[in-house]
Amino acid sequence: MAQKAIREAHGKKLLSRLLKEYNGGNYVVEEHIISVGPETDFDALTKDHPWLASTRVVVKPDHLIKRRGKNDLLLLDASWDEARQWLSERMNNEITVSNVTGILDYFIVEPFIPHDEDDEFYVAITSVREGDNILFWHQGGVDVGDVNENSEKMLVPIGSFPSAGEIEKNLLEQVPAEHKGLVAGFIETLFRIYADCHFTYLEINPLIVVDDKIYILDLAAMLDSTAEFICRGKWGDIEFPSPFGRILTEEEAYIEELDSKTGSSLKLTILNPKGRVWTMVAGGGASVIYADTITDLGYMDEMANYGEYSGDPNEEFTFKYAKTILDCMTREKDPRGKFLLIGGAIANFTDVASTFKGIIRALKEYQQKLIEHKVKIFVRRGGPNYKEGLRQMKELGQSLGVPIEVYGPEAHMTGIVKLALKESN
Repeated sequence: MAQKAIREAHGKKLLSRLLKEYNGGNYVVEEHIISVGPETDFDALTKDHPWLASTRVVVKPDHLIKRRGKNDLLLLDASWDEARQWLSERMNNEITVSNVTGILDYFIVEPFIPHDEDDEFYVAITSVREGDNILFWHQGGVDVGDVNENSEKMLVPIGSFPSAGEIEKNLLEQVPAEHKGLVAGFIETLFRIYADCHFTYLEINPLIVVDDKIYILDLAAMLDSTAEFICRGKWGDIEFPSPFGRILTEEEAYIEELDSKTGSSLKLTILNPKGRVWTMVAGGGASVIYADTITDLGYMDEMANYGEYSGDPNEEFTFKYAKTILDCMTREKDPRGKFLLIGGAIANFTDVASTFKGIIRALKEYQQKLIEHKVKIFVRRGGPNYKEGLRQMKELGQSLGVPIEVYGPEAHMTGIVKLALKESN
């Protein structure tokens, strides 16, 4: 599963459309939601959305930024003329939020919904190993506090759906009686959409009830991007933007595109293209262990990349993933040489020999460059068919002209890192 965040505007439009489909329009999700980007023509926007001339609006960045209100990135109860001025002062400007610097170029514009603080609730659905957790707190909004500690929680086992009655009983004890039925029915419908659309995270804060209608004011959501082939019709026009302040390199964008074409997981982040320590790690957990060990041993500044391949990618995808890393690794020489750590934990179902075939193809293709860059390779792996995979790696080491040390599950992952880095001094 690859969890990827989506823009707030896209999430709201998705819910607005599906809440009508699932429940006949009994819940209101504001339809007047406008995405504003670098190429937006503001004059044409006014013509296309005439309601802007007579409606008070809310404007905020749509950049996966949290705590926008506390960072002065939220305009409330403004006229469209005021909103245009506010946008012109911030559009394409560089700002720093929580020590992350980036360019603001996407915003969301929607109607302002007058309400009291007592109208605000918090609701979230999160995926966990046992199923899905529904979190609810009767005091939402900016000052919601620690929701993990404060909120009422309801675990929904895998494959089951909660009824409105169960939701009301388990989560809504402190909700005013006149709103309980409405809110319970909304959460019931929301959960079905969450499950059917393969959300992995959905947070609404605040959810408000005004005049017996429900509105979603702020939303954060993540989808399982590997479900795109079965959910594209329900998702509609959805994109997965990079985190705020993060501009993908050409290679990172290429791996992200590969990742979108497979049910497996392929991830790559270039940390230091001149670094000496490169990794090709199977599994998200293993990638964390390798990165932590490299850092603990004092080589954080030499760590060139971070990422993982997992979920049993086929030979071709593994080949393309490995080629990308080797290409980045062999662009700039270091007279001291470089190290490539090919590793992972003990796989549950990934065919080690099959994925190693793709890596071996890539190593053969880059044979001369690996020699020129004085690369030493350390391999550690276990799991289905691992003995055959390790045998192939050992044979490669005898013919490639590149030092390759090969270890099985008898060696610790952290130990392999130490073996490699002790030679770097």
